[in-house]
Amino acid sequence: MRPVECAACGNQVLCEKFSPAHTSVQWSGPSAAVCPVVRARVAGGEPAGRVRACEELRGSIDAAVASGTLEVTGADLP
Repeated sequence: MRPVECAACGNQVLCEKFSPAHTSVQWSGPSAAVCPVVRARVAGGEPAGRVRACEELRGSIDAAVASGTLEVTGADLP
């Protein structure tokens, strides 16, 4: 897993990309406490465990893949 920093809030998570569609993300703390997007959704009544993604973080992960700092490990697999 590689560290990726969210360009929007500066939160750092650990990521691994197994394919263009499969990303594993490990938060450094409770997502509702460290991510303003998740926090807002939880404040709106959505359970934290059901918030599966933050579009801001997803954009930062995509940028890390595009720059080569995060590799797609299974990209050459059938």
